[in-house]
Amino acid sequence: MKFNLAEKIAIVKAIDEVILADGYASQSELIFLSQLMEMLKFDSTLIEEARKTTGNEGLSIIKAMPDDKKKTLIVLLQEMAKADGKVDDNEIELIQQIISYIGVFRD
Repeated sequence: MKFNLAEKIAIVKAIDEVILADGYASQSELIFLSQLMEMLKFDSTLIEEARKTTGNEGLSIIKAMPDDKKKTLIVLLQEMAKADGKVDDNEIELIQQIISYIGVFRD
């Protein structure tokens, strides 16, 4: 699946927010992020760009993406939440908020 630059930044922003939702970034989450970036062929400088982006900017970009890309993002967020071996309530809540906002499962 191909993503444009804005989509890549928004995706990395959302993933970064999930990583930080429980208050800290574990080593396993950072390793998983690195693996995801490599798998998706995302440049590591996107992390810096994503951190300069507001959550609302990122969500607006994600909301405009086609449903197949939104669904891919949700899977990535869920996998990231599990990366440290425990899913925090804040991570679940954040992912649910993103799903609700972007309308990924609505027809």
